[in-house]
Amino acid sequence: MIDHSILIHACLIHGNGKGSPFSLEDIQNWQSDHDLLWIHLDSNHQDAMGWLEKTFNLNPITCEALSDESTRPRSVVTEDGMMIILRAVNHNPDQDPEDMVAIRMLFGENFIVTTRYRRVLVSQEIKELLLSGHGPKTKGDFLTTLLERITDRMGEVILDLDDCTDEMEENVETADPLELQTKISDIRRSAIHLRRYIAPQRDALSKLITDRIDWIQDSDRTRIREVAERTARFVQDIESARDRALISQEEIKSRISNQMNKAIYILSIITAIFLPLTLLTGLLGINVSGIPGAENKWAFLIVTFGLIIIAVMIIAIFKRIKWL
Repeated sequence: MIDHSILIHACLIHGNGKGSPFSLEDIQNWQSDHDLLWIHLDSNHQDAMGWLEKTFNLNPITCEALSDESTRPRSVVTEDGMMIILRAVNHNPDQDPEDMVAIRMLFGENFIVTTRYRRVLVSQEIKELLLSGHGPKTKGDFLTTLLERITDRMGEVILDLDDCTDEMEENVETADPLELQTKISDIRRSAIHLRRYIAPQRDALSKLITDRIDWIQDSDRTRIREVAERTARFVQDIESARDRALISQEEIKSRISNQMNKAIYILSIITAIFLPLTLLTGLLGINVSGIPGAENKWAFLIVTFGLIIIAVMIIAIFKRIKWL
């Protein structure tokens, strides 16, 4: 008995922008014709890859690649068809967008298989387009539509990252350094996570453009080239945000260092002023006989005024040698 939970959804793409929902039973009875079958599977299910291998007679290595949880973006031609692995920003609830989710695709002769571990919104969007009659018509159209929607959502996250970096740079001279340090750490962490997958995705898209794949038409290749250029710009924007955050961090360190140096300088000046005064008061405070003025009732005031005069003279000397 097949567990229906392995299938997230499936559609029969008719070639005119329309798609019909398909069930597991429909897939089992499906006969290859002019229509294109799209199957979206849940890789979390332990039986999903076994069912896929048996139903479409796929190589176990291909199925293993389609279920690899930690894979990076790439495109490769296998004996079962073109396998493409991409990353999309994470829009799942309570998740960080930069924690990108993977979508794995296999383009066979007359079918498309996509798999995921975590929910990918673009697959649901393409399904809705097909059911409304405005979906992709061919395998190449399916791929480019998915790429464009992944890139659009990615652009929103990159724009937010860029805005956060701009705001951080504007406040670098006035905001609390500790608060800015936290923001800079967040920006750098986001940039590192995003670049980890977007840079390989850029290379995978460039490979799709250069590889002569018969089902990717010239119009599809033009759209893929545009997506690849946008992805390359995203990588540049991410690197720019990371570098700007690093520069701001150095400015904050310099600002904190200057504040500390200024404080140490003031303390040093105070110490230099009061050091001789402390020496004199220490000598006059020893408990031995013969201290001058011990019996004079004006001695305390005289010593006090004398210490003040000495302090003023020290300050005047410091100003003359430009220490103050």
